[in-house]
Amino acid sequence: MVDPIAIFLFVLGALFGSFANVVIYRWPKGESVIRPGSHCGSCQKPVAWYDNVPIFAWLYLRGRCRQCGAAYSIRYPLVELLMAVAFTALYLKIGHQWILLEYLIFAFGLITASFIDLDHMLLPDVFTLSGIGLGLLGALLNPERSFWPSLWGVLLGGGALWAVASIYAALRKQEGMGGGDIKLLAWIGAVLGWTSVPFVIISSSLIGSLIGLTVVAVKKKGLDYAIPFGPFLAIGAILYIFVGHAAAQMYLRFFIPSLDSLN
Repeated sequence: MVDPIAIFLFVLGALFGSFANVVIYRWPKGESVIRPGSHCGSCQKPVAWYDNVPIFAWLYLRGRCRQCGAAYSIRYPLVELLMAVAFTALYLKIGHQWILLEYLIFAFGLITASFIDLDHMLLPDVFTLSGIGLGLLGALLNPERSFWPSLWGVLLGGGALWAVASIYAALRKQEGMGGGDIKLLAWIGAVLGWTSVPFVIISSSLIGSLIGLTVVAVKKKGLDYAIPFGPFLAIGAILYIFVGHAAAQMYLRFFIPSLDSLN
């Protein structure tokens, strides 16, 4: 039997994915994400509501403007689908818990900020700093979470990447990691707790290294070629929710049992 809540969250995720596309495109340009409404970037004509249905409208119109025929990037339906799948998968994983609401907000922020980082090598403070605040507030209000693991997550997450960035800068005499990445990991720690930080750092570094080396090889760039690290931290955070939490807990309890009291 199909779960109606799962269907609802898929549709809701697709709608939020459509809004995320607006934020990804407009926010770095300093434009309002509310006005004007959706319009074609080529002919500037408004997009009708029936041509703005997430995923399906792009497929029906074959990725082109109904008015002038200009091509729309395939990224638009991909972001909508990614958000829809994320919302649905989180519900199927978490179920009917208060923390699901936090994770849905978290997923929206991570996906949106990651695509901005891919385009502009920038992680907006409006996401990272607000995310830290919401993560700590959620830990205070949500009976399913505790405040101290969240606070330690902010300190450990931000502190760990700050230390790595400082050491890299001292050794290489150049910046290797931006402040946005530091704040992003602090945000992740605020939402997922301090035990998530080692898993996120290790998994994001491994995935980032594999993809980074592949990009360098394909584009024939040097090893100094800059690749945003934010999306890999986001992937590590999502992986932790689905597969890493239990592994991280077992690891910490086995090797550092005294730290269990911090949870």
